[in-house]
Amino acid sequence: MSIRKVGVLGCGLMGSGIVEVAAKAGLETVVREVNQALLDKGLARIQASLGKAVERGKLAAEGRDAAVSRIHGTTSFEALADCDLVVEAIVENLEEKKRTYAELDKSVKRSTIFASNTSSLTITQLAMATSRPERFVGLHFFNPVPVMKLVEVVRTLLTDDGVLATVQDFCKTIGKTPVACKDNSGFIVNRLLVPYILDAIRALEEGVGSVQDIDEAMKLGCGYPMGPFALLDFVGLDTTYFIANIMFEEYREKRFAPPPLLKQMVQAGRLGKKSGRGFYEYTRA
Repeated sequence: MSIRKVGVLGCGLMGSGIVEVAAKAGLETVVREVNQALLDKGLARIQASLGKAVERGKLAAEGRDAAVSRIHGTTSFEALADCDLVVEAIVENLEEKKRTYAELDKSVKRSTIFASNTSSLTITQLAMATSRPERFVGLHFFNPVPVMKLVEVVRTLLTDDGVLATVQDFCKTIGKTPVACKDNSGFIVNRLLVPYILDAIRALEEGVGSVQDIDEAMKLGCGYPMGPFALLDFVGLDTTYFIANIMFEEYREKRFAPPPLLKQMVQAGRLGKKSGRGFYEYTRA
């Protein structure tokens, strides 16, 4: 089976990026949002991103126009009926995702493959909310989707071998590099990254170094593009706190437990770039 038409649930930061890369790759793409206002906001984000790609010489104006022509917005599940693959990129809430998959299951053809872009929940628990667990995988994209090449492809105990091969080919078609992952909370990247970030916060709490010095040390000493605190601010402290709690619940290991300082900053509304202040301060335009 080959993927010719893609559906995306959610047109937020991640969903809009997935829509963009699929449409640029020549695939008809339908994106569903819960209401027209959110859909319009997401479509505008895609237009702006494509426009920037043209300005930077990374995409021809004709390519932008062709991509836009392949994108179709909707607020209904029925518009996804003939999609070969539907990628879910909605809020990171287990019950909301299960409700969404139950509705989707009734609206699309039996051959449609389901995928979740979850970064922390296990794929099996999502797959079992559908009548097609053998046609369910994880496709974890990274932010910003149009730039980041990696996609973690997560199979469960029930995932069909042919489905796995199909989604790996899909990733290559849209210019991404797929890596196969076991269905554990955090997959590969977050399982290694989250303890590193949490340890950086603990080091700060213990007075090992300042925010700036720890960031500079990890950039210059390890060759990382940004330090752990700059990364935390970029990802969102609330997002990291949420993921860490899910992973701690899964593994019950101290390395996944959120440090007190992270919890306090989230409670204080210091969420990073999106709130204007996290471990650094940001000037809003």
